[in-house]
Amino acid sequence: MFSHQTTIRLHNTDAGGVLFFAEQFKLAHDAYESFMESAGFPLTALIKDSAYRLPIVHAEADFLKPLAAGDRITVRIKADRIGDTSFTLAYTLLRNGSDPVGTAKTVHVLIDKNNGGKRTLLPELREKL
Repeated sequence: MFSHQTTIRLHNTDAGGVLFFAEQFKLAHDAYESFMESAGFPLTALIKDSAYRLPIVHAEADFLKPLAAGDRITVRIKADRIGDTSFTLAYTLLRNGSDPVGTAKTVHVLIDKNNGGKRTLLPELREKL
């Protein structure tokens, strides 16, 4: 399991002062980018230098409690499913490290940069997941 900590900023909230719904995906994706970097697969290098891509082909989220500017959260990531060409990550958002406030899932598929065809997950990525 990987953990990423952040703070909800004013620009993450809506006119009601709570986390805007689309921002939960941004928080999850920020945690995903941190995870990939720590695993040795920084997304900027993958996009610029590699022969493959890892697009998100499905995303879902549930909001359990409102978040407001200033709230400290931890986003925990775990591999929910690892297939031949894809993987699913499950995210849990915790206020103050222990109060569940949201969940999300993203499905990523490894594709060939040039033709868009699916590729088998790299063994070193599978190991990190």
